[in-house]
Amino acid sequence: MLEVSAISLHYGKHLALDNVALSVADKETVVVLGANGAGKSSLLKAIAGMVRPNPGARVNLDGVNLVGRPDHSFVEQGIALVPEGRGIFGDLTVAENLELGAYPRHARPHEARQRALVLDLFPRLGERQQQIARTMSGGEQQMLAIGRALMSCPRLLMLDEPSLGLAPIVTTELFAALQRIGQTDIALLVVEQNVKASLGIADRGYLMEAGRIVGTGSAAALRSDAAVQQAFLGGAAPTAISTGVFP
Repeated sequence: MLEVSAISLHYGKHLALDNVALSVADKETVVVLGANGAGKSSLLKAIAGMVRPNPGARVNLDGVNLVGRPDHSFVEQGIALVPEGRGIFGDLTVAENLELGAYPRHARPHEARQRALVLDLFPRLGERQQQIARTMSGGEQQMLAIGRALMSCPRLLMLDEPSLGLAPIVTTELFAALQRIGQTDIALLVVEQNVKASLGIADRGYLMEAGRIVGTGSAAALRSDAAVQQAFLGGAAPTAISTGVFP
């Protein structure tokens, strides 16, 4: 479904992404792991059309390269991003935020169906339809951000640090919802520093370091790999991480 290749990105003289390539298959859940500053957020923004990568980059969705197209066309093609910081409309109600999520032309005929899906995943949003979004808790705002993205009928849902700043019990609820989403027809691409939780719902994972993909493997293999354990669950990164060599 999604094939990304030759993604390089500069912010001024700073190289944020260096020839990144990855893929996400239909109905697959893929996680991107890495430390702060590794380039994970920049990668999602490039895939979503929010930043323009260097010439030669390709973001292929079903064989169609979206690079260079208007930002809104990425959403119309079925790519939705829940950014770090959520990006909800804080002064609007929950219901209004969800309604705006269904604005893309291809999503409008399915608004009722998607709303039912969102409220089934996040019942608290159903209880707070008329509540102003900024008055909700951080966890509820994250649910709303995900719900609004789902209203656009995405084929690929991307999430940037969805558990950031959330209490452990809320994080558990959130990843349970993401696992349910991953069991639908929606593919997931998740950037996350909670290695254990994210690999627990993923099919595959990529490791990023200094703007480059340095390792990849199945979620099961990455969970059990000593190099990954040391680099992402405490301890210095071994040579395997730096070279991208995994058994």
